[in-house]
Amino acid sequence: MELRQLEYFVAVAEEASFTKAAAGLYVTQPGVSAQIRRLEQELGQQLLDRTGRTVQLTEVGAAVLSYARRALEGVAGMRLVVDDFTGLMRGRVSVGMVRSCASLDLPRLLADFHKDHPAVEITLVEENTDRLLENVRSGALDAAVVALTTVTPQGIDLHVVADESLVVVVNPGDPLAEHAAVAVDALRERALISLPRGTGMRACLDNACADAGFEPRVAFEASDPDVLAQLAMRGLGPAIVPESLAAAYPGELHALTVTCPWFRGRMALAWRSDGPVSPAGRAFVAHARAALPAPA
Repeated sequence: MELRQLEYFVAVAEEASFTKAAAGLYVTQPGVSAQIRRLEQELGQQLLDRTGRTVQLTEVGAAVLSYARRALEGVAGMRLVVDDFTGLMRGRVSVGMVRSCASLDLPRLLADFHKDHPAVEITLVEENTDRLLENVRSGALDAAVVALTTVTPQGIDLHVVADESLVVVVNPGDPLAEHAAVAVDALRERALISLPRGTGMRACLDNACADAGFEPRVAFEASDPDVLAQLAMRGLGPAIVPESLAAAYPGELHALTVTCPWFRGRMALAWRSDGPVSPAGRAFVAHARAALPAPA
């Protein structure tokens, strides 16, 4: 019996889904299924009922679950005790980042932390903000760089590293280019260019349009803000981008201020309010807070 098998079994039981469990563990679904099959073969009993729309615990699985959780907690506690006695910084740090994170030098941050703590294994995943925050809350990630609206998520502490206005950019030949500012309502009938749902900038756009009484008609979605700017530059419609990105296209894009005070985007380092469990996770959060710049 392997600890990995117990970890996978607990994850599937909590998610009631092999797919969701695999996504939260950042492994493939067939790998999760195979390991749990081996655990069932070793125990000689079926732990999960796979016949319904969701995965359910069998009677034996329900009885085994609490023991599996205690085994995992015991191993984690044993590692923490050993680390405290030896004074060694080791373990694993799981970090997440939004797909549009080019403005922060996260590779250097990770490399510097690895240099200071070479015995710590570091993993990095890329996801949308909503998924990252979910995994930070659950403890699947120790920390993540996320894009936010002005609302601070519950159960999450933040170190804001960027806070700037979002603007609407259009081709200089677009009718909107005759103006310096635009109300959100002026976007009601336009085919828009935006990041996908689950991102901070998209949430800001959706919320602003909802307050104005309509749902935005997003015709073009891309996870790279530079692609959004280039689509707008070629006359495909208004794009919502950070003000700093709009400034990188002088003469090619016309930027319009949005006349509502909540049309802003933030980027922040996020971690659980009660902090990461492991010493390595806590050390990474402290390192990142010291290394990442705060906005002026």
